[in-house]
Amino acid sequence: MAGQTTADYIGHHLSFLKTGDGFWNVHLDTLFFSLVAGAIFLFFFSRVAKNATDGVPGKFQCFVEMIVEWVDGLVKDNFHGTREVVAPLALTVFCWVFIMNAIDLIPVDYPPQFAALLGIDYLRAVPTADISATLGMAICVFCLIIFYTIKSKGFSGFVKEYTLHPFNHWAFIPVNFVLEIVTLLAKPISLAFRLFGNMYAGELIFILIAVMYMADNFLLQALGLPLHLAWAIFHILVITLQAFIFMMLTIVYLSIAYNKADH
Repeated sequence: MAGQTTADYIGHHLSFLKTGDGFWNVHLDTLFFSLVAGAIFLFFFSRVAKNATDGVPGKFQCFVEMIVEWVDGLVKDNFHGTREVVAPLALTVFCWVFIMNAIDLIPVDYPPQFAALLGIDYLRAVPTADISATLGMAICVFCLIIFYTIKSKGFSGFVKEYTLHPFNHWAFIPVNFVLEIVTLLAKPISLAFRLFGNMYAGELIFILIAVMYMADNFLLQALGLPLHLAWAIFHILVITLQAFIFMMLTIVYLSIAYNKADH
């Protein structure tokens, strides 16, 4: 964008399209691209489900079946309760997070430039580079942890879980409660910040590489393209790994909640 300094350029690309400037604002671009990513996942998987055949499947059906069987196998190995909810949840988490992460592979100038044509000043296209999005997903996992703990142990067992462990004596209830609550809260926080940190760093590196195209030095401009391609190839591994980690930690946390021994 002509006339911008490097700081203005970076700041513009890291600004959200939001409803206001206060604390209680909504990041409209995060919501929009999260819904788009979810719609893409539902469209392709529902299409494969409707057109599935018992004969020789097509390549895309084979690909989807491989993902479904792989995720189901991971859930079977790590979650020892009924899988009717956890397996579809794990599949949704992996595919949805992967698609949201993959938006980062779109050149960083394209979304804001397209938005500018529509009269929109700011637009960030990667939902998982927004802590509000990753924390929202982590809070949903947190609620499921509570649900599966109560489902497995009952409400009284849930209370005992956080008051009589690790020290099984009434005098240590305050200490136990603090220790267990810290452990419990660390799970959604680690989920949210791990995904956010990696995706924010990846987005920032793409922006910094794009800054090289604005340099007056031709060598720096020419260096931008191979760096961009190299980071994009490496970033494919990053976005896949982060989706896998978020899915696996979700499975493991729910398994711990469901199978934890009584105290």
